[in-house]
Amino acid sequence: MKISRFEDLECWQEARELVKMVYEAITKSEKFKRDYRLNTQATHACVSVMSNIAEGFSRHSNREFIQFLYISKSSASEIQSIFYAAQDQSYVNQETFNKVYNQADKISKMNSNLIKYLASQPKKLK
Repeated sequence: MKISRFEDLECWQEARELVKMVYEAITKSEKFKRDYRLNTQATHACVSVMSNIAEGFSRHSNREFIQFLYISKSSASEIQSIFYAAQDQSYVNQETFNKVYNQADKISKMNSNLIKYLASQPKKLK
């Protein structure tokens, strides 16, 4: 399958799901909603996971795309860390924590695989 738009990338599609999960977790918890600093950091980080995949895709080289994928991976780790804090404050239960943590991990692994692929290619993906 030829990938012609960032929306075609499975890692971007999964990152979009992560954004939905994070916003849902915040919406369902009054305490999480009231913790403006933590919920703002969580929403920024999850959107960063998705946005950096899209931004990197639009770059002119695989090398630049790889840099943005690393940023996306870092933001996925940030989400995992934030959700430890949210769990420790009883903002989310174990099930929600696991769901978000595992989704972030899945995206990170997908990004790693795409990085390996792009590094082995002489030309741009699209």
